[in-house]
Amino acid sequence: MAVQRAVLTGKHFMQGDIACAEGAIAAGCRFFAGYPITPATEIAERLARRLVEVDGVYVQMEDELGSMAAVIGASWTGVKAMTATSGPGFSLMQENIGLAAMTETPCVIINAMRGSPSTGQPTRAGQQEIMQARWGSHGDYGVIALAPSSVQEMFDLTIECFNLAETYRVPVFLLADGFIAHLWERVIIPPAEEIKIVNRKKPAVLPVEYLPFKPGENLVPPMACFGEGYRVHVTGLTHGERGYPQTDSPEAQHRLIQRLCEKIRKNADKIVKVRKFLLEDAEVAVVAYGVPSRASLSAVKKAREEGIKAGLLRLLTVWPFPEKEIQKLTRRVEALIVPEMNYGQLVYEVERVAKETPVHFLPKLGEPHNPTEILATIRRAVKK
Repeated sequence: MAVQRAVLTGKHFMQGDIACAEGAIAAGCRFFAGYPITPATEIAERLARRLVEVDGVYVQMEDELGSMAAVIGASWTGVKAMTATSGPGFSLMQENIGLAAMTETPCVIINAMRGSPSTGQPTRAGQQEIMQARWGSHGDYGVIALAPSSVQEMFDLTIECFNLAETYRVPVFLLADGFIAHLWERVIIPPAEEIKIVNRKKPAVLPVEYLPFKPGENLVPPMACFGEGYRVHVTGLTHGERGYPQTDSPEAQHRLIQRLCEKIRKNADKIVKVRKFLLEDAEVAVVAYGVPSRASLSAVKKAREEGIKAGLLRLLTVWPFPEKEIQKLTRRVEALIVPEMNYGQLVYEVERVAKETPVHFLPKLGEPHNPTEILATIRRAVKK
């Protein structure tokens, strides 16, 4: 069998999961640990074949708990590491996701969201782990979560996930609803040299001077990995800048947890990405992410044909929440519309920021919204 190049280039007709796997390869991922689960299994299947072609390692673990643990360990050896799962598996990973946050371990978790709770609808899609991605593990910490709405973005945003994980030393989620994960579309992959790749910042001091958790630029400590000649102690317990436990120190707890949160909050303007459509003169705006944003764009265009000044704010970043972008909208629109494939999650964040601006929620479970449903809500919002 001919060995493929590390990064495929050119135009391809790809499934979302396959595009995600290729994006991981392009970003420099060389370790995957996971357990099969619909609708994320194709990511594992693709990487099982592709990683061996680029001197990477693929491990099918006994379960999702072990998968997340293996990803953390691999990252500390210096490689870019990821896993992929869906709702039930995502729940099982939460304890070790908290460990990754506490130990500031860069890693990527793909969640191809399906109908839930419990085993729910394995072959249908949902957006029901939005709040779980932010608050799923116990304690205070910051995370980053991106939401693709096309197969092209499954490729592009997977690379962005790795870049953000390496920049901020944090677990980063790609929240891809099951429809996008299994959708087939054209993907354009640029030459490898044109793909922006970020690697974790390394210490610039001698090993004897190195403090593993001393904050550097953007509140993020430079990261020395195992075997690089530095003394590194990694623990999930409250720790100081040396990395040693300080569980009896309220001051150490406050400093550490505050920094874990603030390194994301204070850099939100650098992290958050949105796409704007027809918002310049909009009187009503749809706020959407993932597959509902596709129907939303069609509905907005149809509303314009009817003389309704509608626009769309599409969220590529859901965590940290794009507060400033919502605030800008509320200063000039009469109403906001939020379609979600759940029974109310990110809409509450929109309401919190929108304050007195009316917010119309359009839930849909088990199947995606269609443009007619969203258009009808736009019409009602304008009448009110």
